[in-house]
Amino acid sequence: MLQKYDVIVVGAGHAGCEAAAAAARLGSQTLLITMDMTKMAAMSCNPAVGGIAKGQIVREIDALGGYMGVVTDMSSIQFRMLNKSKGPAMWSPRSQADKAVFSQTWREILEHIPNLDLWQDSVTSLLFETNRVVGVRTMLGIDIFAQSVVLTNGTFLNGLLHVGRTSFSGGRIGEPASFNLSDQLRDFGFEVDRMKTGTPARIDGRTIDFSKCVEQPGDVDRRGFSYLPNVKNELPQLSCYMTYTNPAVHTMLKSGFNDSPMYNGTIQSLGPRYCPSIETKLVTFADKEQHQLFLEPEGAHTHEYYVNGFSSSLPAEVQYKALQLVPGLEHCKIYRPGYAIEYDFFQPTQLHLSLETKHVENLFFAGQINGTTGYEEAAAQGLIAGINAHRKTRTQEAFVLKRDEAYIGVLIDDLVSKGVNEPYRMFTSRAEFRILLRQDNADLRLTPKGIELGLVDDYRKTVFENKYNTVSAVIDYISSTNVTQEQANPILEKVFSAPIKQSMKISALVARPNVLLADFNLPEELYAQSLTPTEEIFEAAEIAIKYAGYIEKEKQLAEKIARLDYIRIKDKIPYATIMSLSTEARQKLTEINPETIGQASRISGVSPADVSVLLVYMGR
Repeated sequence: MLQKYDVIVVGAGHAGCEAAAAAARLGSQTLLITMDMTKMAAMSCNPAVGGIAKGQIVREIDALGGYMGVVTDMSSIQFRMLNKSKGPAMWSPRSQADKAVFSQTWREILEHIPNLDLWQDSVTSLLFETNRVVGVRTMLGIDIFAQSVVLTNGTFLNGLLHVGRTSFSGGRIGEPASFNLSDQLRDFGFEVDRMKTGTPARIDGRTIDFSKCVEQPGDVDRRGFSYLPNVKNELPQLSCYMTYTNPAVHTMLKSGFNDSPMYNGTIQSLGPRYCPSIETKLVTFADKEQHQLFLEPEGAHTHEYYVNGFSSSLPAEVQYKALQLVPGLEHCKIYRPGYAIEYDFFQPTQLHLSLETKHVENLFFAGQINGTTGYEEAAAQGLIAGINAHRKTRTQEAFVLKRDEAYIGVLIDDLVSKGVNEPYRMFTSRAEFRILLRQDNADLRLTPKGIELGLVDDYRKTVFENKYNTVSAVIDYISSTNVTQEQANPILEKVFSAPIKQSMKISALVARPNVLLADFNLPEELYAQSLTPTEEIFEAAEIAIKYAGYIEKEKQLAEKIARLDYIRIKDKIPYATIMSLSTEARQKLTEINPETIGQASRISGVSPADVSVLLVYMGR
């Protein structure tokens, strides 16, 4: 008989791995249950981490003491900083990963975390005492008890796969689905719905003619996600490639539409707007004669390539013929066709901001079970759920990030306050305070919180304190040191900036567009002893100088809006009896029972007039 645990985490995807690691490192005796211990944090879809807004999330996970950033850096085969031509608020790190090394690295990390046990099995039901979860029952007939349970089932709940007119159960290709849990939770009052997503064919790189494709190499200045310096990675760095569909490809694809479950009525589930299948693209953008495809290597020691942009549930033969009409893929061979998958999820409005469920105490949901899509969104939820599952066992206050503190805060607040009608994906446009929530300052925003929680170890704490002591010293120096005309004007002329006629502070010149701190000769002792690379020190100082006015203005706005989040209303207002609220507002507020006025204001269907009514009711 297995021992009793503080926390049980069900599922070892990106959410489950972060949840289990966090709970165990905080001191909870933790059990991670997975169907297959060889596929920890498996990259079921594209072999990449990060991107616009998603990269910011990964840096936040790292800043709090999570592992996704470190694992990605250890398994990276290409790194790029996207949007460098735009302002720092839009810079977004993205990395191709060796998916085998990524999964293997995660397992090695998990196996070396004290307090964490692994168990290969499938959970078939939860164990309850009235409205409180007390453990799980597995397919092997074993009851395992715990104070908190975190469900991170991904696409496995009643998963159904589709390739053309062929359908079969599964959590992903080649792996069994998970049954019974959805029905049990539905009987407990949970709202259960279905979603769909898809993945493209995988092809043999030896059969690609790369001379007909556009090469996309990684950055020469290779950085990474983790704020920790010198993360070990000896993998070769590889290029991605870009090619395009054409009218012949589209004609071939359309010939299979009658057999596509997306279009013949087989699939009725909610699908992703922002990562559509190739079939959906042809219908939605019928006027387009071509669509971009990205050929992404799956690893350093495999020939497998991922055809990004070609997700499909069409018959395998149609996919194969269409791919061979794409420039560069005329002789391609397929390892496996693309497929669509349907699975159960639970409306996230049934959760508290801690990710604990409202219907059942001590039960937490994280990842695609909450209607999200993406490794990064899942990992972020897993980290927060793991932290709060641990804190619940210690009767500590829930850890919640606000919208002006992190993209993770935006993500969870959106889910809990608004719910989902399609797979949720993070974008920078979802955040009101993008200037504050930059990828470069995630450590400044969140590492102190990680230290307070106990997730940040002494080494990371030293790196953090050392970095910002050095940044402060650099800013102090350039704010108090003058440069002469003779020193400054050659630098300014190179970037077509107006020359100066008298000595000026270095900081005044760095505040100009295109003028870089690295162009000036600073005393080496300022930054030579820092554990953080010099370019990151200079970048942090430059952003603080160049965007000081914008940053301060956004801070003031955030503080003003945040005042509504200090007015707590949970269980204090009988919404159904307040007739001055709109009908929709009464219904939504009763259903969600928001924690604060601020959260209420972000609920879809609650108008500014409704918020005014609530403020009056609360005597404000």
